[in-house]
Amino acid sequence: MADQKRALKTMRRWAEDDCEHVRRLASEGSRPRLPWGMRLPSLVADPSPAAPILEALKGDEALYVRKSVANHLNDITKDHPEWVVERLEGWDLRDDRQSWIAKHACRTLIKRGHPRALQLFGFAEGADVEAMLTLSPTSLSLGQRLGLSATVISTARNPQRLVIDYLIHYVKASGGSAAKVFKWTETELQSGEKLELSKTQVIRDFTTRKHYPGNHKVELQINGQRVASAAFDLS
Repeated sequence: MADQKRALKTMRRWAEDDCEHVRRLASEGSRPRLPWGMRLPSLVADPSPAAPILEALKGDEALYVRKSVANHLNDITKDHPEWVVERLEGWDLRDDRQSWIAKHACRTLIKRGHPRALQLFGFAEGADVEAMLTLSPTSLSLGQRLGLSATVISTARNPQRLVIDYLIHYVKASGGSAAKVFKWTETELQSGEKLELSKTQVIRDFTTRKHYPGNHKVELQINGQRVASAAFDLS
């Protein structure tokens, strides 16, 4: 921003506007890593000047606005995870609107197994489980559907809340791999309780992802801890 202080002061007024589009603009306009706009290096380095805008919008009645606030905070987690979690720890998460924003703001941190982010929503760091992951088919061509099946048994003495994700290690053109985390489900298991999960995913190219042939590792992740793995070959 050419004049950040004045721009943020204006956006802070926008955050109180009657129009939800203007309120959303206050959040989008101050996002440090807006995908369709310029990166704001000064706010990437220090997000605190935009904090009053986020605080003003944390209970906004419009989902349209709340999504922007959550995305804004998720942007900040990439550079200042502790700053975001500490701020959210001061929110009233019994309020549905604030809780919704906080959960979506921490989606990247939860996938990474960030301890304070997990704790904020009642998940322990890691999980006491036995788990198995199977894939079908284990050899497929581009455009086919991959089936994933998981079995999770709680070995904890007490009930435990679990956030279950899976990672696909996509083969890159260089021959290496890069992992992509996908959300599966959240649940609570009693001691000794068994959970069976299944889902399918089409393996096809997107504008943001091109697939390359080779062996693709898949891992089951629970509360940030990788607990089982399998693999498939893509031809």
